[in-house]
Amino acid sequence: MLRNLQTSHGFNNNDTNDDDGGDGDGETAGNGKNMLARKLSTKGDTLYLERRVGLFSGVALIVGTMIGSGIFVSPTGLLIRTGSIGLSFVIWAACGAMSLLGALAYAELGTMNPSSGAEYAYLMDAFGPMPAFLFSWISTLILKPSQVAIICLSFAKYAVEAFVDECGSSDFVVKIVAVLSILIITYINCYSVNLATGVQNAFTAAKLVAVFVVVAGGVYKIIQGRTEHFRNYFENTTTSMGDVATAFYSGLWAYDGWNNLNYVTEEIKNPSKNIPKAIYISIPLVTMCYLLVNVAYLTIMSPDEIVRNEAVAVTFGIRALGSIAWVIPLSITISTFGSANGTLFAAGRLCFAASREGHLMHVLSYIHIKKLTPMPSIIFHSIITIVMVASGTINSLIDFFSFTAWIFYGSAMLALLVMRYTRPDVPRPYKVPIIIPLTIFVISLYLVVAPIIDKPQVEYLYSVMFMIAGMIFYVPFVRLGYKFRIIDRWTVIIQLLLQVAPTKLVLPE
Repeated sequence: MLRNLQTSHGFNNNDTNDDDGGDGDGETAGNGKNMLARKLSTKGDTLYLERRVGLFSGVALIVGTMIGSGIFVSPTGLLIRTGSIGLSFVIWAACGAMSLLGALAYAELGTMNPSSGAEYAYLMDAFGPMPAFLFSWISTLILKPSQVAIICLSFAKYAVEAFVDECGSSDFVVKIVAVLSILIITYINCYSVNLATGVQNAFTAAKLVAVFVVVAGGVYKIIQGRTEHFRNYFENTTTSMGDVATAFYSGLWAYDGWNNLNYVTEEIKNPSKNIPKAIYISIPLVTMCYLLVNVAYLTIMSPDEIVRNEAVAVTFGIRALGSIAWVIPLSITISTFGSANGTLFAAGRLCFAASREGHLMHVLSYIHIKKLTPMPSIIFHSIITIVMVASGTINSLIDFFSFTAWIFYGSAMLALLVMRYTRPDVPRPYKVPIIIPLTIFVISLYLVVAPIIDKPQVEYLYSVMFMIAGMIFYVPFVRLGYKFRIIDRWTVIIQLLLQVAPTKLVLPE
């Protein structure tokens, strides 16, 4: 039987780990080389997540999860809500700037608290267990699975359309393909961290090539003089604050993934340097790609055509690329598959971190004794995602996701501001000007409040109700520690079935 190892619950940077340094646990060799990687646990060892995500893989994780289906889908919704190409470009650029500033603030949080889990760990440090639990509750059961479900449904839609005639494909077939894609990325992420990051790196490179093809096509059309759609930039611009806020939702959905590196902090090599570097490289790159792709679209289609077209990128390919138009659907399937892979990679780490703290079933914080992957949490996320794919649609999930996500993004900014005063002496290898988290916090308030005031939707009510339900579950199952007896039996069964065991948090030196 697998031996039960003592689980560590500390998330603060002031945990000393005095009994874990030097040669005692093999964390570092005498030359300072990281020795966390091990093929299996032996007597006296403690399991850790290995630090195998370098700078290139970190950039690939951010770029690969940000560039998914959004740039191929969001231009339509964003243009509908803004009313003009001028404001739409302003919002595309503003979303990129917001993502960069938010990611830099997260870099300070991630280097100050180098445990995985992102917002979960930061809310725990700043406000205590209940806000952290609410985030893990909503993110694990709703946010992250819905995000993966949206991406996989987009992947399946484009993948299936490549093999059907003009009549289109049935929703049933699309959902079957989406489920199969979830199973594939689940296997990849359970089998090996190196395999998951390798897939992410390869698919990120492929999608950047695809973006280059679209941009090159747009440049060629501009050289031919196709600039008639770039006139009257701000004609018909909306004056509704709610429309502007929901337009930001469409744009920010395309940029979502800017904080994914913070979910895997425990697996990043030299996080205090590589997290900021990866952010400075990846987010400006994505922003430039998005702006240039939108310019390319407008060389082929008028704003009215974009508004009426659900597959903007495919139409662009047919008109601009001719006989090689098939490159666009193929590029979208590659892009969405890579994005789904990176999102599940990060989502599994959130569930892992929350479970280690006791806010979810402890078995979800276990890792495979040989592969050192958080297999139970990844499988758990995948099961919920499959349920969402079977019961939901893309449009029904995006607004709920964006509204709820920005509640917690704003909470993370507030956590940073609070800890500047409550924990001023905690080491901060990377520190941002305080105006950055303050600005993102104010913007997040606007993004949450404006849509409710201007155009309330039932999705916003669902979000609030789910938070209230989380508070109800928190008291008996977390605060009072009640658990069903069958949980222990299930834990043993899962340990034996998956060959997993508890872990211990290791902070970087």
